[in-house]
Amino acid sequence: MNTREDRFSKLMTEIPPSGIRKFFEMLIGHDDVISLSVGEPDFPTPWSIREEAYYHLEKGHTSYTSNWGLLELREEIAKYMERYGLFYNPKNEILVTVGASEGVDASLRAILNPGDEIIVVQPCYVNYTPLAALCQAKVVPINSGVNGYYPTAEQIKNAITPKTKALMICSPNNPTGTMIPASELEKIAKVVVENKIWCISDEIYCELAYENSKHCSIGSFSGMKDYTIILNGFSKSFAMTGWRIGYIAAPNELLHQIVKLHGYNTICAPIFSQYGAAEGLRNCFKDVEKMRVSYQQRRNLMYKAFCDMGLDVPEPTGAFYMFPDISSTGLTSEEFATQLFQKYNVAVVPGSVFGLGGEGHVRCCYATAIDKIKIALERIAQFVEELKK
Repeated sequence: MNTREDRFSKLMTEIPPSGIRKFFEMLIGHDDVISLSVGEPDFPTPWSIREEAYYHLEKGHTSYTSNWGLLELREEIAKYMERYGLFYNPKNEILVTVGASEGVDASLRAILNPGDEIIVVQPCYVNYTPLAALCQAKVVPINSGVNGYYPTAEQIKNAITPKTKALMICSPNNPTGTMIPASELEKIAKVVVENKIWCISDEIYCELAYENSKHCSIGSFSGMKDYTIILNGFSKSFAMTGWRIGYIAAPNELLHQIVKLHGYNTICAPIFSQYGAAEGLRNCFKDVEKMRVSYQQRRNLMYKAFCDMGLDVPEPTGAFYMFPDISSTGLTSEEFATQLFQKYNVAVVPGSVFGLGGEGHVRCCYATAIDKIKIALERIAQFVEELKK
């Protein structure tokens, strides 16, 4: 006879809930808390994107689209990707997804078999490791914290075994805000090609690069198109989190496998979101730039504040996160985040949820109104000072 526990998937019961969402749920009912936890822009979606969606809703364009997504959106995505030296056929090498998160899940399930190994650069976004585990693959973590929070080709080469199937990277990185230098990406690309493994490259923050930094895609290097799966979307750069719209760019033979799963589990992304995203790519890069400049100003404010507190912190060159080292306070990252929330009404995410190199840090998102950031930083400074006594 089956026990009560046998009624559920063993794999699913072993997957922990999202550490980010845990702290987000804590905020519910606490209007007096300043949240630096969830990575969500505080800007509304640009008006012309909303207007385009309104237009199509008013016209009654509320049907399914092709599993692949609207061709006009895929064509705009293909044009956009060319600016980063990426060339994809919009008809069969680009798939529109329900956010970039679906892209992670679908890509992993399309390439991983039980027992395969996937190298995951950590600290990393919280969904990579659990989704790979659901494929019964072995996650081989690489700690980027030992090298300024970006991986090296040597680290990756040393982690490869005969069972290695893929490498997972994210640049600009969540949670650290760091970027992999183009020179190192080129070396990593050579390792990937030499070993004939997949490279899943999460580039959701590619438009949010600061000062002299510029996003470089690993897929742009010689020979990499055959081995690269590029994930991107509109949530961060275009402030479209709730629209749930992303895309995968990959070789046609792989996308034909991925689209089967996509057709079964989601069918297609919402049609009005797709029309809005196409409008964003056509006409909204001035809005994107205004948001990027604002994030850069907030980054400067937060970086100086943490330095003034005496906390080591890598200076972000992209995304909208900061990852200060709080180990000098004597608290674990979970203890620090919990006590900060309880005593000072500021929510941050413990670094431990992001994997290797995360413990002893907290993630602070600066996609929050600057007046709230200033108050939050004052409270964090008070808390740190209290812990030093």
